[in-house]
Amino acid sequence: MEKWKRSARLVDITRHLLTQPYRLIPLTTFAEQYQAAKSSISEDLDIIHEVLEAEGNGKLETVAGAAGGVRYIPSISNDNALQVIGRLCEKLSNPERILPGGFLYMSDLLGDPTLLDDIGRIFAKVFAEKPVDVVMTVETKGIPIAYATASYLRAPVVIARYDYRVTEGSVVTVNTVSGSSRRMQQLSLSKRSLPEGSRVLIIDDFMKAGGTVRGMMDLLTEFKAEVVGVGVMLEAPAEERLVEDYVSLAQVAAIDVKEKMVRVETGNAFH
Repeated sequence: MEKWKRSARLVDITRHLLTQPYRLIPLTTFAEQYQAAKSSISEDLDIIHEVLEAEGNGKLETVAGAAGGVRYIPSISNDNALQVIGRLCEKLSNPERILPGGFLYMSDLLGDPTLLDDIGRIFAKVFAEKPVDVVMTVETKGIPIAYATASYLRAPVVIARYDYRVTEGSVVTVNTVSGSSRRMQQLSLSKRSLPEGSRVLIIDDFMKAGGTVRGMMDLLTEFKAEVVGVGVMLEAPAEERLVEDYVSLAQVAAIDVKEKMVRVETGNAFH
């Protein structure tokens, strides 16, 4: 293959890095692929790093030594994150979304790939300093957000389920009480899905009293796992909160089912 032009090399290196966040890539890999000196690759990486940081899209982290290289750490600027959350709050404030019991219809938002990608990037920024081995959620609506977050953290996803499935093999099951309805329910997780001692980030779409999140925490104790963070897309007011330490992107500030009124504001993520 002919030697790459620098402009083409910059584009292709950027593509490699953005599609493989947190993966350490040796400089020799790029030097051999583009038939360029390591010094030239280093200059390219400096340019890419400068642009990423200037736009708030992350940074490049260089690891020195024979086993070193460069890795892309994804992020999003506070301004861009707040714009995304602002648009989310605006959509959620539509009174047509109000459901009985004070819940909001969100299925269309959870099927929006652009919004999910933005939410995943925001959660990845918020929990970037946490040592995440696994992202955990519960079926079913939390799954898209969990995968969007995990794609930026480069971590596997495990899914707790309300009903036992034979395809899961042996499972661990705990009883939990819904904080909002006070209804008893069971949560199960396959024994094969989570190694003991894993550091787990819990991600969910909605939290009222926090019974489901508390149930996932209880389930994780059976695996001797450590909960390193909890992130929810939307939180709603509750008389009793079963989870104290969590990050929310949006929160229901006021809702009146009878009057068909709802106001959703920015959550505590950037407070």
